[in-house]
Amino acid sequence: MRAKKPKAVRESLSDVADLMFPTDANMHGTVFGGRVLQMVDKAASVCAMRHAGGLVVTVAMERVEFLVPIRVGSFLIAEARVNHVGRSSMEIGVEVYSEDLVKGVRQHTNSCLVTMVAVDAKGLPAPVPPLALETPDEKERWAAAEARRARRRGHEKMAPKR
Repeated sequence: MRAKKPKAVRESLSDVADLMFPTDANMHGTVFGGRVLQMVDKAASVCAMRHAGGLVVTVAMERVEFLVPIRVGSFLIAEARVNHVGRSSMEIGVEVYSEDLVKGVRQHTNSCLVTMVAVDAKGLPAPVPPLALETPDEKERWAAAEARRARRRGHEKMAPKR
């Protein structure tokens, strides 16, 4: 039973940004992947909480692809948006950009898909509002997420039970 009013993707967009310092990097002067994933998780969490109107937990991260190194001194921006919703789950797409503030150059460094689940005060799954799709891009993202969801469900059925 879903009595919640649909929410548009634009209502829950989220950005998390931070300047990368030497403590964020390895001996090569490039930012740790874990530091980037921390920002991705924060951006996805804020986005999912805005959509759900409550608490959420991270269930999975997939398709993390680091395209270019991120250097110390870069301004890192993680942009999150809801791609798909189920009863209590949400697929959040996060794109990360590195900006050289001196040169004024911004580049896409990586993307990630994060599955979040809304939870109630007891930590049990809670229903989320439907997603109101307003643009062709949002409809394409929804369809791609549906295909990924179907593939995952197919793999779950084939996996051995623990």
